Amino acid sequence: VIENAAREPEVVDLANCLIAMGAKISGHGSDRLIIDGVERLHGCHYDVMPDRIEAGTYLVAAAATGGRIKLRDARAEPLDVVLQQLEETGADVTYGDDWIALDMHGKRPKSVSIKTAPYPGFPTDMQAQFTALNSIAEGTATVTETVFENRLIQTHEMNRMGAKITIEGNTAIIVGQVLLAGAPV
Repeated sequence: VIENAAREPEVVDLANCLIAMGAKISGHGSDRLIIDGVERLHGCHYDVMPDRIEAGTYLVAAAATGGRIKLRDARAEPLDVVLQQLEETGADVTYGDDWIALDMHGKRPKSVSIKTAPYPGFPTDMQAQFTALNSIAEGTATVTETVFENRLIQTHEMNRMGAKITIEGNTAIIVGQVLLAGAPV
């Protein structure tokens, strides 16, 4: 029995793969996993789920640049909270069973405040991307990191490129700038 187990989609996907190989696992997707040992596992064919952080990174890049993108072999469900935040930036987000599209129509994004949390909350692995997006967005936003200590470390280097970010505890206060510039980091 694993108590306080991660509920991330990747953990569920791994459990499903192991089950397809003959493992006896229940509770995947909850914070309590029950694993009954088996004599042995067998091979199987299993399609690993698309990488939600990679997909989210491409979507944020398109939003930050006022662009558009269509990702194939991507799933919207595990990115629900990220897609909601992208819509708040002014992005038009559409999706189907195996694709996600985003279009900013050439507009500069609006700032959006986020607070990281374990799944199904806002993923800590998307925090840096939204910090970067907010650094060039219209308005002021806060990014609060609740999962990993010192995860806002990139903000000091971003300030060297013209970002206006101040840190208060585990929160970054970001005043969006029209443009950043290259700098040694």
